Amino acid sequence: MSDSSFAMLANLLQASHLATLEQVPVLVEKHAVGLSNFDFLLADLREEWLVALRDGQAVSVERSLAGRSFRDVALIETAHEDGHHFWIPLLDGTERIGVLGVVAADDSAETLDRLQALASLVALMLVSKRPHSDTYARLVRTQPMTVASEVVWPLMPPLTFATDNLVVSAVLEPAYEIGGDAVDYAVEGEVVRLSIFDAMGHDQSAGLTVALATGTCRNHRRRGAGLVDTSNAVDEVIGAQFGGRRFATGVLAELDFHTGRLSWVNRGHPAPLLIRQGRWLRELRCRVAPPMGFQLPSAPQLCHQHLEPGDRLLFYTDGIVEARDGHGKQFGLRRFVDFVVRREADGSTAPETLRRLMRTVLAHQHGRLQDDASVLLVEWQQHRERSLLVHAPRRQSIGGIGGAARYDSV
Repeated sequence: MSDSSFAMLANLLQASHLATLEQVPVLVEKHAVGLSNFDFLLADLREEWLVALRDGQAVSVERSLAGRSFRDVALIETAHEDGHHFWIPLLDGTERIGVLGVVAADDSAETLDRLQALASLVALMLVSKRPHSDTYARLVRTQPMTVASEVVWPLMPPLTFATDNLVVSAVLEPAYEIGGDAVDYAVEGEVVRLSIFDAMGHDQSAGLTVALATGTCRNHRRRGAGLVDTSNAVDEVIGAQFGGRRFATGVLAELDFHTGRLSWVNRGHPAPLLIRQGRWLRELRCRVAPPMGFQLPSAPQLCHQHLEPGDRLLFYTDGIVEARDGHGKQFGLRRFVDFVVRREADGSTAPETLRRLMRTVLAHQHGRLQDDASVLLVEWQQHRERSLLVHAPRRQSIGGIGGAARYDSV
């Protein structure tokens, strides 16, 4: 990276400390000398639209070049009369948060390096402003959100995370009415701890129940408690709060992503699924303990499985497989697994697979789910984590730039 590019990034970073979210575009335009026509597009909650930070204009993820950049995690270049237009994914680690559009005078290797470094910094700036900005929350919503969803969403970790040999990705629906589902994960050293919960009902009490489950799980996990003790603590807390009138099912798991050793406890939840060599291998059966909240005498069983390189794990709630069409036909376990397997064969990344899965499940139930539906997908040593980073540019020759042409459809 040239000295001028380094100075640009350093000055932009320094200026960002006292900036609000709304000021980010102004700062970028001021400091990114030699670049112009910026577009700052944020992905909506369902990843169906890319919404402009400045004016709220939305373009389709499915039917635009900006959307292709988002879907494929690819830097896309188009030639125009006034320069080279680029679409660059904005990534928080490996989580897609949107797309940066920009025009440069050339497409030299130095320019491409500069653009990718700028996109990385812009993403970090946006994410750093997100927790204290209602503007961000409003922009990424395309419809009103229920109070239960408002409680649950802030508890969720970034929905995609990757290391050199591990990919974790999740999706939750219905995004604006989620009530009783939650997923969680945390990495410590070479161990990732995972959980998925499904609380009884689809109302504010369900949201409170799953918030208690998530909070209790994190509290005991951070104290160093094991999976069995943590699940028992969740059982006690929910039971004490609701007196046995509310409960949550769930799976709590640990994966040593150095050795591939998986351990888990099942509290009344659908069994995790193991996909190996591009085919559904089996459900990971474990003696099921009662759901958490009843405070029944039980001794949850800690189960183990050694994974093989390339294995995929699917943790899910029953809203996925029980989604029904107009004739009452369920989406089903087989269709669920086949969809994930086929997308892997197509080369889709884990987050893109889950994005497409939810679009398919929603279409099956005519756009409105009757129950919460969540999936947590884990890939171990599949060596596809690099596909979550920005790819090399794809050059296309498209006519003159101007107005909506900058959001050319694909």
